[in-house]
Amino acid sequence: MASRPIRPFSSRDAVVCRNVSKVWADGTDRAHPALRDIDLDIAPGEFTVLIGPSGCGKSTLLYLVAGLEPETEGEIWSFGDRVAAPSPDRSLIFQETSLFPWLTVWQNVSFGLSIRGTPAAERKAVAREALHRVGLTEAIDKRPDELSGGMRQRVAVARALAMRPKVLLMDEPFAALDVQTRTKMQDFLLDVWRESAASILFVTHHIEEAIALADRVVVFTARPGRVKTVVPIEIPRPRDPFSPRSEALRKELTDILRDEVDRAFAEQEALAPA
Repeated sequence: MASRPIRPFSSRDAVVCRNVSKVWADGTDRAHPALRDIDLDIAPGEFTVLIGPSGCGKSTLLYLVAGLEPETEGEIWSFGDRVAAPSPDRSLIFQETSLFPWLTVWQNVSFGLSIRGTPAAERKAVAREALHRVGLTEAIDKRPDELSGGMRQRVAVARALAMRPKVLLMDEPFAALDVQTRTKMQDFLLDVWRESAASILFVTHHIEEAIALADRVVVFTARPGRVKTVVPIEIPRPRDPFSPRSEALRKELTDILRDEVDRAFAEQEALAPA
């Protein structure tokens, strides 16, 4: 099958996906498509949120943009460079913080710098600056088990910021937090985003979270994931989640997602053993 032509794009864009598809276990009897024909442009400094039914390939796209997995078809670019491997310019933050329990907070934050061979004094200075940006300077010598869940997520963000990335990729980072902590973390993340000027690509299942954070919401179809539509969130920040405009957007996104969620559930039912 002939490939589609590559649509032009700007080398200044933070992330560009062109005709991107991913098939897991490609070429085997276990092959299954995760993404198909993704075209997406993320501007410098833009906050973009991905939503869609479970299993639609949102997290897969983050892994591809991070350079952790190769695309099966298509191309991904970041600031004019083809993505072919991980880079400190693109940091991925998972739902689980994956902090090393035997290291102090500053040692966790500066772990990437230690791999580079950066001297300890310089690493601690960089860690202190990153922790200041996330409001955790006082925790610099603590261990992860001395911190709350929200504080551990802030340390994970600080670890990413220590590498001075141009793109932050966030895979449901607040999913395990209670409602009150999640709201606080959203406000914190917006402050960090404004200060860092990084582009953020953020995966969530929560429509309310998408409306609170995004410049644009990219809605995925059921698997294999495609871009169904892109909804701009043109509400000044800080945003009132109970305002008429927020309520209207919540209804619009719920309506857009309904058919895709139904399709995803129907597929899961069909695959379940009898």
